[in-house]
Amino acid sequence: MKSNWMNVISSYLFLHSPLRSLLQACTVRMPEPLNKLYVIRYGRILPGPLTCFIIALLIFLHCGILPSRSISAEPLTSPDKINYPRLEFRIQQAERVELENGMILFYLQDRELPLVSISAMVRTGSMYDPQGKEGLAELTAYLMRTGGTKNFSSAEIDERLDKLAASPSLSMSLDSASIAFSFLKDDLDASLDLLSQIIRTPAFEEKKIQLALALKNEELRRTADNPQKLAFREFNRLLYPDDPRGRYMTTSSLENIRRDDLIDFHRSYFFPSNMMIAVTGDISKEEAVKKIMQYFGSWGQARHAVDPAPPPKKTNHGVFYINKQLPQSTVVSGEFTISKNDPDYYAFSVLDFIVGSGGFRSRIFSAVRNHEGLAYSAGSFYRARSNYGIFGTYAFTKTTSTVQSLHLINDILRDTASGSIKPDELEWAKKSILNSFIFSFELPHQIAAQQVLIEYEKLPADYLISYRKKIETVTGEDVKRVAAAHLNEKRRLMLILGNTDEFGKLPEEWGQPVLIQPNL
Repeated sequence: MKSNWMNVISSYLFLHSPLRSLLQACTVRMPEPLNKLYVIRYGRILPGPLTCFIIALLIFLHCGILPSRSISAEPLTSPDKINYPRLEFRIQQAERVELENGMILFYLQDRELPLVSISAMVRTGSMYDPQGKEGLAELTAYLMRTGGTKNFSSAEIDERLDKLAASPSLSMSLDSASIAFSFLKDDLDASLDLLSQIIRTPAFEEKKIQLALALKNEELRRTADNPQKLAFREFNRLLYPDDPRGRYMTTSSLENIRRDDLIDFHRSYFFPSNMMIAVTGDISKEEAVKKIMQYFGSWGQARHAVDPAPPPKKTNHGVFYINKQLPQSTVVSGEFTISKNDPDYYAFSVLDFIVGSGGFRSRIFSAVRNHEGLAYSAGSFYRARSNYGIFGTYAFTKTTSTVQSLHLINDILRDTASGSIKPDELEWAKKSILNSFIFSFELPHQIAAQQVLIEYEKLPADYLISYRKKIETVTGEDVKRVAAAHLNEKRRLMLILGNTDEFGKLPEEWGQPVLIQPNL
């Protein structure tokens, strides 16, 4: 009886299986004795090895994998028509604390790992370099980290940081200095002690100064051989005529810098009320405040923070060029525009994305590279600050298509103001901006650092909270309006770096081009 029911099951499954022919072929090919469907033992018919294999395989296929005819016949819903519940995105708020020494602290707890992260901003920057000593701010930040402290030599600082498996970073931009440091919670006191010494009492060792000067001179030498870096450097210099923001480090200015200059610069800008700090991680608010005051509370006398620099008053316009015997040209153009505090900031951000910063689908990239094949890279940029902004475009193109590329970019900007914004284009830009915005808040220290930046730039307290809604409400008409109102070809600065003998004649309406010599 046992052999009969097993034969019935195996026969039924075998006859109704879509793998029947395959299994039959396997039966023929398998060598003895594994190809036996049944065996006779002790006068009884028993299922053979192949029968057992077939039964197990077909039961598995019928029960677990192969859908029945009734299920497979049902129509499937398109993923585009599936309704998902709306996900609410909420930004955590770091707590703001004004410390007794004048420092502003932002705190956000994160117990996921036994780590503490610190980020800070100092109101300073390369724009505060004394004239003739450009590069001083960058050297100050670099040597605060590498030049030792009052209590420890540079080698001792490095050794202590190695033992902590931690490395603070200090960097200097045009209008701010940034500090970042992460370490284990168990090393809280040792890490904060070192950080406070690096920030408060740098030694600026002479041997490290000479090394830093040599590195900066080598950096300048390499800039001369980097067309894109050189073009953007000279573009910024032309954009800010007679303004500290347009001055750059040169070999001559580096020769004028002495150790006393570093000490004076540090004393002028690094003090508690001129600094904003974020503390996040495995630490309570009370402990964070206590420890920051323990290591920074006695730092210097009360002083008024440095006031933000006013917006630039004037700029150059027209065409400038740098003659370089190269097979390719670097084309950069731009103008001053609206700030982050302007109501049109959100519409202008969408405009910039559609025009050129949105990558492959942006208008400049699609037209200049994809359709015309004039450049291997082209696009736009929008640098919005608290009291002014810069909008610009760029293209890296072969020499013979230099003028054509610049012409095409200007046409795109003009047409954006007078033409239409397609609904799908607008939707793509807004979704892309909002999706990238979310990733600025993946970790608590990013959230706190963003709030430090808002405080630093004196933006509204609800800037981050209202950002999404204001981007979502931008319309195509808004984009056209800000393009017409804030893009002006007549006040645009255009810089071309390339072989002037080969890129052709410039249009007369652009004005007489001016030859400039880079100052390195």
